[in-house]
Formats: sequence, C-alpha cells, structure tokens
Amino acid sequence: MTYLLLSILCSVTVSVLLKIARQHAIDIKQAIAFNYVTAIVLCWLLLQPRLSGASIQALPWGLFAVLGILLPLIFLAMFKAVEFAGIVRADAAQRLSLFLPIVASFTIFGEALSLSRGISLLLAFIALFCLLWKPASSTTTNQVRSSALYLLMVWLGYGVIDILFKQMAKTGTAFPTGLFIAFAMAGLLMFFYLFASKAQWHPRNAAGGLVLGCLNFGNILFYIKAHQHFSENPTLVFTTMNIGVISLGTLVGALVFKEKISLVNAIGIVLAILAVFCLYYWVIN
Repeated sequence: MTYLLLSILCSVTVSVLLKIARQHAIDIKQAIAFNYVTAIVLCWLLLQPRLSGASIQALPWGLFAVLGILLPLIFLAMFKAVEFAGIVRADAAQRLSLFLPIVASFTIFGEALSLSRGISLLLAFIALFCLLWKPASSTTTNQVRSSALYLLMVWLGYGVIDILFKQMAKTGTAFPTGLFIAFAMAGLLMFFYLFASKAQWHPRNAAGGLVLGCLNFGNILFYIKAHQHFSENPTLVFTTMNIGVISLGTLVGALVFKEKISLVNAIGIVLAILAVFCLYYWVIN
C-alpha cells in the first residue's frame, strides 16, 4: 500500500498548490507546461528510459499518443471547470470518474465482481457523494452550460486516463520509455498552445511548474507502480486512490484552509475509511 499512499499524498498536494497558485496570480497554463518539462527531466534521470530502436518499435504508440494528448487537455479542462463551476464541483467530477475505471475493471480487464467487492464499492460511492455534497448556488444560464460542459470533460477525461494508465501497466515492457514519451507529447502540446495564444511569460510561472511537475511526476509514477503491484485487482487501486484523495483533501481543507465540514461530509469521511478497509481486507487478505 506504500505506493498508493505516496500517490495520494502527491495528488492532494497538487490540489493544494493549485489553490495557492490561484491566490498568487500564477498562470496555471504556463505552470502546467513547465510541469511537463520537470516531469520529463525527472523521468529521464530517475527512470532512465531506453530510446533504442528495438524498444521504440515495441511501444504501443497509439496508447501513448492518446495519453500525450489527453494529459494536458484534461488539465486545462480541470482549470476551466474550477473557473466556471468552482473547486468543489470540479474535484467532484474528477473523483466521480472512478465510475469509469471500475466498470472497465469488470468489462475489459476481466476482474470478478464478488458480493464483498460489490458491498465495498457501494460504500465507496456513497462516501464520494457524501464527501462531495454541497448546496447548489444560483448561476446564469451560460454559467450553467459552461460548468456542465467542463465538468463532463473532466469526468470523462480522467476516467479514460485512469483506464489508459492501467493498460500501460499491463503491457509490462518499456514503462520508463512510454512515460517519457507521453510526458514529451503533453509538454509539446502545451507549449504549442501557449505560443499560439501569445502568452506573456513570467519566471514565477516556471517556478510553480517546477514544483507542480515534481508532485505530478510522483503522483503518476506511484499510481502506475501501484497498478503493477496489484495487477490482478485494479478495483483496489482505482477505489483506494479516489477515496483516499477525497478523504485527505477534506481533512487538509478543514485543518489548513479552515473550510467547514458538514455532518454529511463527516459521514463521508467515515464511510470512505470503511470502504478502503473493506477493500484491503477482502481483496488483499
């Protein structure tokens, strides 16, 4: 479970930094671009990808091409979702993408759905709805449409990315090379977008991207390693990651940013811990 815990910690810290970045007027799009530069360097230094002709030919290029495109686009969609719908609803859409990988684990990856796993997943979904519950606020028609569009993009995008990461882990070959290429494609797409939009560059955005890239790289690296470790139980990784991020994020929001936790949110935290425990006990043991 160490890889999962590290991935959860990195993911929550990324959310915290994004919230702080907005308060300090850091251009999120530039930070995202430099984040991939950092991730590429870390991938090269720590994983030492092999770029020989044989390894390149063996890669599933279609998979990595899709990842390279989706990673920055969904990051931008998340930024827009926060802008139009708010942090809480955007985070809800991202974590509710848990639904898509779980369906994939039974329909694509052939994992058996036992009664115990069904109960734990039911607890997980109830916990998600409790943790993400917030009273609705009044908005204009255009805001509602924009919010719905970007939230849908976030939900679908992160769900597909989770499935693709699982597929990457199942290949079992040239993982450092594939991750390096996916990061490189994502970075090139982001910088192309920024140059095309004639962005005004600032050193603080690059500095923010440096920190963001370290955490983003750690999040993805540990997440994929967790999938490799639990290759026969993708539901465990999918559910624990999402529930863990929501639980820790809620606690950090209350303790660090003094956000109020309602009774419904508190019930969600308890159910989240219970769901993770049930998955660990029934699946691992």
